[in-house]
Amino acid sequence: MSSGMLADSCWFIHRPHPLTLCLFSSLQGSRDPMFLTGVSFPPDWPVYSETLIKLSVYGENNGHHWLTSSNFLGSSSFSVTDLLKSKDQQLSLSLRTADDSATVGTVVVSRMKMGEIEDGEVDHFTTDMHQKCTLVYESSHGSVNDKDNGPIMNAVFKNAVCKVYRFQTVDSKWMLVREQMAECTLSFSIPKQLIALYIQEDTCRIQELKDLGELSPHWDNLRKDVISRYDQIIKEYQDTLAELEKLTGPLFKPSCSKGQKYLEFIPINLHTQRMRVMCPRKTDSFYDVVTVGAPAAHSQGFKNGGLQKLLSKYESEKKSTAYQCIYYPPEQTAKAREILCVVSQLQPHISALADQLLQTAQQSSSQPLRDVLKSLEEKTEQFVHALKDELVKSALLALHAARPGYVSKCQSSAQSSPARADPHLSTAEKQHSVCNNVDGSQTPRRESRESPVHSDSIPHHKEYDEEEWASASLHGNHASLGVGMHNIGFFPDIRYVSIFQLILVEILLKCVAEVAERARRSVSFVLLQEAACSTAQGLQLQQRRDAVFSQALAALACGFAMRLYAGLEDKGFLRQLHAVGLVAQFESLLSTYSEEIGMLEDMEVGISDLHRVTFRITEAASEEAVSLQPTVSGRRDHYTVEVPLPHHAFQALPEELREGKPLRVLPVLFNVGINEQQTIAERFGDISLQERINQKNFEILEGIYCTLICLPCFQTQTDIKELLDTLGQNVVTKKRKNVEILWLAGMICRRMNGIRLTSCKSAKDRTSMSVTLEQCSLLRDEHQLNKDYFVRALDCMRSGLLAQGEVAQWDDPEAGSVATNKPASRHFYPIALLLVSSHLLVVWLILSLVFLLAKYQ
Repeated sequence: MSSGMLADSCWFIHRPHPLTLCLFSSLQGSRDPMFLTGVSFPPDWPVYSETLIKLSVYGENNGHHWLTSSNFLGSSSFSVTDLLKSKDQQLSLSLRTADDSATVGTVVVSRMKMGEIEDGEVDHFTTDMHQKCTLVYESSHGSVNDKDNGPIMNAVFKNAVCKVYRFQTVDSKWMLVREQMAECTLSFSIPKQLIALYIQEDTCRIQELKDLGELSPHWDNLRKDVISRYDQIIKEYQDTLAELEKLTGPLFKPSCSKGQKYLEFIPINLHTQRMRVMCPRKTDSFYDVVTVGAPAAHSQGFKNGGLQKLLSKYESEKKSTAYQCIYYPPEQTAKAREILCVVSQLQPHISALADQLLQTAQQSSSQPLRDVLKSLEEKTEQFVHALKDELVKSALLALHAARPGYVSKCQSSAQSSPARADPHLSTAEKQHSVCNNVDGSQTPRRESRESPVHSDSIPHHKEYDEEEWASASLHGNHASLGVGMHNIGFFPDIRYVSIFQLILVEILLKCVAEVAERARRSVSFVLLQEAACSTAQGLQLQQRRDAVFSQALAALACGFAMRLYAGLEDKGFLRQLHAVGLVAQFESLLSTYSEEIGMLEDMEVGISDLHRVTFRITEAASEEAVSLQPTVSGRRDHYTVEVPLPHHAFQALPEELREGKPLRVLPVLFNVGINEQQTIAERFGDISLQERINQKNFEILEGIYCTLICLPCFQTQTDIKELLDTLGQNVVTKKRKNVEILWLAGMICRRMNGIRLTSCKSAKDRTSMSVTLEQCSLLRDEHQLNKDYFVRALDCMRSGLLAQGEVAQWDDPEAGSVATNKPASRHFYPIALLLVSSHLLVVWLILSLVFLLAKYQ
């Protein structure tokens, strides 16, 4: 057996049917192997005193699969009662052959409970070097203070898989390391809520377009076309939601399903990874990371690139087709959506405050009346300020010009006095009319950098001064209300005050309703232009962006919930949360070659869109799992994720958080390709996308640090500034596969109390390698792991990589170093690239021959 490998598995036997715990450990080239990996039972498993546990040992030779009867060496079984009643809760078992005819070895099993280990119990491990395997048994009852298995965690994170290790420190002590990976209910719940919100928003958009009223034939045809497109999106989203509602089973999407159309909104392999470290005479430490496949539209493919490239191309094409409509650049349409959102939010607030003002007027005290009045004035000021934007005025005039029978002043004057036409007018000015009663192709297209719309598409303000709308009237009524309310003390009878207020409030509400309706129609007309200028590609881009954002938000919400639950007792973290926000660092391992370029472009846009998300902490109605599930609300321009907490946890929060203050999320993305495709990209391709992303997000991270430095807990952390300077140097340094960028960004994120998310194509091999290397590095740098144990610890953690969400999934292109039956073709360089020259072809043939000889030697 010295030339082969030993492997052990643990089977959980519960009558009437056995269940597999799926834990495998292996050690190569040793006659006296020591398995440092432990076993822990999930809290929801039915572990009883009569439960039987079976340990099996297999031999592996020449790289063949070892879970076969021919490689079986021996097994032993015991009950939980045997272990608990044994001396020192430790059993020495004999490994017997399958026919029970011979003993092939021994295995020592001991019981250990995490969280109840004293210094003496840890120290005594130094005398147990003969121990071959450690089975760790955990209580199935969690408590609120147990950050791994408390009711809050168990409501969102399910199906946990735990492994326990013990490693020696530099001072010859032993540390215990508990690694727990779990699925997250948000993998499906967040996307399903988002799809429902998409359907609701598009349905409202259709109604807003219908509420525009009567339009000229040209604009009416465009409106019908846009409505039919929205109907198509709604139908597809409804079908997708119906399919998702039928699903039962795992709480994650495996990588083999990433091409499924109805699963395009679901993140790939979304899991949480928590490493808990317990050292003698030290406080326990927690290190969390979220692993997820790259947020990208895998089902739509990357033949034409990703979102970043497609959006840029789309904007150029939209300008070329703008002769049919009024072209608004992206920043103007974004502002239009913002105005629409502000109007929708402020109008109900103003109405509610007006009602509260009338109710307060019935009281004899004037101070509450003044307080309500102040709030009403602030909201009304915000309402007026939002609607004073030049875009609203221009859009209102454009909508007026799109009505049937509209004729511009210059047209009417030209028709009435054709002989008196100004000979100096340009051709475009002579044809100054909106394509309302004529075919759109007859309207010449002119582009102006100064105006968001074409000057030949809408009339000038002077042509329709009456449509300067009631902004001045609103301001006047608001001023009258303020003067009347502030002089309330001069009225001897409160009844006269109430009558005076009633009149002013009725005027205000009527004015606000009228102006809001006009603004809503005008802004909807702007969004009609955007949709009308869109081609079929615009519809696909919207669906692609929705899917990518859904995956990114699900991963972010998972990380936020995990970080919040772990920091409920950290006052510094909670203060940072409401004062500045939470850093979310996405670590990408995608290459800048072939289709992964498109994935990275999708991922960049999806993570950038997370700036439109805020979080709120609410009090749960009960401690049931359903009440503790995060919820999403809002529309595409802004979403709010509400994270409920139980009553006792919510009441312990700072006042700002209990009041529902919106919490910002500060996402940053750093990418370094590490596979063989990145080697090709660096030698023969282009890595400018990666360089641009890293440089841009480094500047964002610097800005975040400048904001955090004002907090007391960061003013003494000088190492963050040093790490930032080093990161900046590495970002601009031309170095192949500079993984130092990822390591530095991860360290900075942890020191900023942020969320760490690691991604590759499918969140399997590259992600697993990155996470395990980071964990062992943390043990070495933060917990004095003995250098002789570093490689052993790394091998130990990587021995069960098949648990990374994809048990027995060996047919993925990424599963390189773990798979034993991987075809050799994946190691060859792409023939198309190597055929560029005869020299490269010779090199390719030589490398292929060397590889084949090495493989079959």
